[in-house]
Amino acid sequence: MDNLESMYTDIIMEQSTATYNKHELDNKTDSEHGHNPSCGDDITLEIIMDGDKISDLAFTGHGCAISQASTSIMIDVLKGKSKDEALKMISIFLKMVKREEVSEEELDSIEDARALQNISNMPARVKCAELAWYTMEKLLEKN
Repeated sequence: MDNLESMYTDIIMEQSTATYNKHELDNKTDSEHGHNPSCGDDITLEIIMDGDKISDLAFTGHGCAISQASTSIMIDVLKGKSKDEALKMISIFLKMVKREEVSEEELDSIEDARALQNISNMPARVKCAELAWYTMEKLLEKN
């Protein structure tokens, strides 16, 4: 394993047990529930929008390490972004994990979420990584 892969593995392991993004939000402006019936991952995203900007974001729920890490990383990279920026990042992430064409510049734009790139080599785990991102997309499309 090269240093970059090792760093990405460390990010995923750290984020899978991190709790700083895992809580309910006071004064949430909206929420969206996401569920993956194939493995039981179950999350609820809560958001505070300030105009067009994601002011705060958090989640509750449970799931496998990949699902929990992906959700926490997503919150870290999307918090503070505009709705349009977030939707663009979600699109890039989903293309990346499905092994669709993405440029280095696009990969750089999704920051630490890039750590989940190798999930595409594990087809059974792709849905675990995607859950939060699809749930967030639905949440933003409502707002």
